[in-house]
Amino acid sequence: MKRKIFIICAVAVMVMIFCFSMQNSSESSGISGGVTEFILKKLTHDYRDMTASEKKHLFKTAEHIIRKLAHFSVYTVLGFCMSSAVGRRKIFSVGSLITVCIGFVYACSDELHQYFVSGRSCKFTDVMIDTSGVIAGIIISIVLLRIYDLFKQKFSHSPS
Repeated sequence: MKRKIFIICAVAVMVMIFCFSMQNSSESSGISGGVTEFILKKLTHDYRDMTASEKKHLFKTAEHIIRKLAHFSVYTVLGFCMSSAVGRRKIFSVGSLITVCIGFVYACSDELHQYFVSGRSCKFTDVMIDTSGVIAGIIISIVLLRIYDLFKQKFSHSPS
């Protein structure tokens, strides 16, 4: 039952990624630009006092980082869901390797999809960022499962 839930979640994340990739450059930039603007206003105390040139430079740099973090994060969630669907295993196992391969192939197909969307591009660096996110998701799922097992083991034994 748990595996089915994680499979459904993985498919839902894949659909979400596909929908994000369908956005043309204006739509995509609008979303990332809004997020970047919000973050800069909250985290940069002197943002309002900066010159237009300083704001533009900071914004461009921050938006690039935020876009790459978004790639990494959404693929981390995908890696976590796919890895959790596979079940118990070690980091260096066939199940983990298959999960990485599926994530890599999906990242490649996602970038290829973006190539055909107006104003978007296909970048191998994004594939590598996405695949790194999948690997991070696998590691997180395995670590959380180990922690769960430790707690379960510790609290399932009644004192003698």
